[in-house]
Amino acid sequence: MSQNKYQLIYDRIISDIQKGNYKQHDYLPSEHELVEYFQASRETIRKALKLLSEHGFIQKIQGKGSLILDSSKLDFPITGLVSFKELASKLGKESKTKVITLNEQPLIHPLIGKNDSPNEKNWEIIRVREIDGEQIILDKDYLLKKFVPSLTEGICEHSIYEYIENQLGLTISFAKKEITVEPATVEDREFLDLKHFELMVVVKSHVYLEDASLFQYTESRHRPDKFRFVDFARRLNR
Repeated sequence: MSQNKYQLIYDRIISDIQKGNYKQHDYLPSEHELVEYFQASRETIRKALKLLSEHGFIQKIQGKGSLILDSSKLDFPITGLVSFKELASKLGKESKTKVITLNEQPLIHPLIGKNDSPNEKNWEIIRVREIDGEQIILDKDYLLKKFVPSLTEGICEHSIYEYIENQLGLTISFAKKEITVEPATVEDREFLDLKHFELMVVVKSHVYLEDASLFQYTESRHRPDKFRFVDFARRLNR
C-alpha cells in the first residue's frame, strides 16, 4: 500500500464526518476496529488519528477513544485585536459575560516595566464567557491602573475596550500573543462547562497602546472543542 495511506484514511474519515456517517460528540471506532476496516497497520491508524486531532476533528479521551468534535467551530482570530463583544457579534452568536472578580492588586510580574513604581497597582478582572448557553471561556485580565484609573462591573460585563477607547480616549494598538495547550485547572472546572475535557487552549497576550506602552496582560482560557484559531499568512519574497 502507499506510504501515504494514513493521509487517505484521514481524508476518508473527514469525509464520513462531513456526510454524517460519524456523528459529532460520538466516538470513532476503536483503533482495532479501524485497523480491521481499513486493512492498515496500527501505526498507520495512529498517524491518521494524530492528524485528525491536530486539525481539530477529534479529541483523544483517555480510556474512551477518539471523540468527534463539532467541525463548525468558532473562528478565533490570532492576528488582530477584538473584544469578546465584537467577536460574538461578528459570529452572530448569543453571548453573556459574568464578572467573577474585579479588584485592585499589587503589580503582577507580566506587567512590570523598568520605569514602574513599586507601588503601582493593576486591576484583576476574571470573567466567564458564555456562548449559546455554554460557559466555554475563562478570561483573566490585568490592566495598569495608571492607564485605567477606574472600572465597574457594568463596564466589565459590557466591553472594557469600548470604555477605554470611547470614554478614556486611549488607542489600543497591538499585542504580542502566545498560544499553548495546558491542563485544565481547578478554577477552569469551577467556572466552565468542561464536560470530559482535560486540556485548555490558552492565549496569553501582552497588549500595548499606540505609544507602545504596555497596559494589559490577558490569559484567555478556551474549551478546546469550540474554537478554531485562524490566521492569514503570506509567504515573503525571498
